[in-house]
Amino acid sequence: MNMRDIIIAKRDKHSLTDEQIKFFVKGVTDGTIPDYQTSALLMAIVLNGMDDREMTTLTLEMAASGNQMKFPYLEGVPVDKHSTGGVGDKITPILIPLIATFGVETVKLSGRGLGFTGGTVDKFESIKGFNIEVSPKDFHMYVIQTGMVISGQTPDLAPADKILYALRDVTGTVDSIPLIASSIMSKKIAGGASAIALDVTCGSGAFMKDYGMAKELAEAMIRIGKLAERKTVAVITDMDQPLGRFCGNILEMQEVYNTVTGKGEEDVITVVTELAFQLIKLAGKDAGMSDEVLRNEIRARLSDGTCYEKYKELIKSQGGEWNDMTGPVYVDKPFDCMHVNAPEAGYVTGMRADLIGQASVLLGAGRLAKTDSIDYGAGIGFFAKIGDKVERGDSLCALYQGENSTLPEERLFDAMDLILEAYEIGPEKPETKPAILDVIT
Repeated sequence: MNMRDIIIAKRDKHSLTDEQIKFFVKGVTDGTIPDYQTSALLMAIVLNGMDDREMTTLTLEMAASGNQMKFPYLEGVPVDKHSTGGVGDKITPILIPLIATFGVETVKLSGRGLGFTGGTVDKFESIKGFNIEVSPKDFHMYVIQTGMVISGQTPDLAPADKILYALRDVTGTVDSIPLIASSIMSKKIAGGASAIALDVTCGSGAFMKDYGMAKELAEAMIRIGKLAERKTVAVITDMDQPLGRFCGNILEMQEVYNTVTGKGEEDVITVVTELAFQLIKLAGKDAGMSDEVLRNEIRARLSDGTCYEKYKELIKSQGGEWNDMTGPVYVDKPFDCMHVNAPEAGYVTGMRADLIGQASVLLGAGRLAKTDSIDYGAGIGFFAKIGDKVERGDSLCALYQGENSTLPEERLFDAMDLILEAYEIGPEKPETKPAILDVIT
């Protein structure tokens, strides 16, 4: 078997055998296949696709290219949640303690943000003292203590995927449903998940810009899950505007605190309720409740103090500082340094979430390169979202910096220009999309 024949087979639109895919992944992992041949096969896959068997084999082989997590100490089904990313996505810090109140134990491995997509690790690191680098050998202690643990991803988890992703990024081979689906699912499977809930974001602030693309990706991952014997469900969520009222690390964690104390935004509550509902059902922890009763109970626990207590337990168990009056203690303090005002009267008819995300990066809330440092206090707060009526001069949003920020003033004005470009204002009130566009099982 040789790589040239594998490239030719896919170039000529043939299905690759399991042995050919295994050979490819092994060669990528140990470095025996040169980058130019790997890149050639990736481009052939982009052009000619993969069938379900090929995608599943690629997924399982990438998952097996490094260590695979196992959780014998979990009482039930190991569950995981993945989001394809967006602006203002603060779901994980709410979801993990929420499902823990139903007895769903979770080991959550999360990543840092890159570009305008915020990272869960960065959000938790905005809390003073919070230890996000938990050793896998200590996971069981946290699970026994609280039923949950969150940690940064280990470098030996699906290493083949990391190598392939880096090459895809520089060779124009990112836009491929088989490659995206296998990349996501390989990390979830390597992370030990037996049941997976996928938050597939859709819109201007997401990788999948339209519903058709999002559904295609969701269905591909569900088919992989079925063939790989993992229970999988996908929730397609709207990302044509930011989720909630804030984006930025501390700002989003403050919104998390508001949500677990019963003061959350409806779009955030809707998304977290649906994902919690799916994971509780997948884990078999619904205790015979009807779907309506379970959804009502999930919402109730966000407002009656049940989720709040579990959230406090999560923060304190991993070393985070906590004030019983105000919640987590953060490493910086965001301050409101500029408002962006409506240039005309009317209704907000659109928000380019991608441009808003880029503005947050300019403010220091995100990274353009993995080595960039971030301003934990930076971000954007939204006074007006799609469907809201504004008068000329009304504040559309506020720009925030951390107290220790040294951001040049011109960056503030660059961010303001992006936000003015992102907001669309018209004379007629638009129809608003629901937060949940579809659920695919």
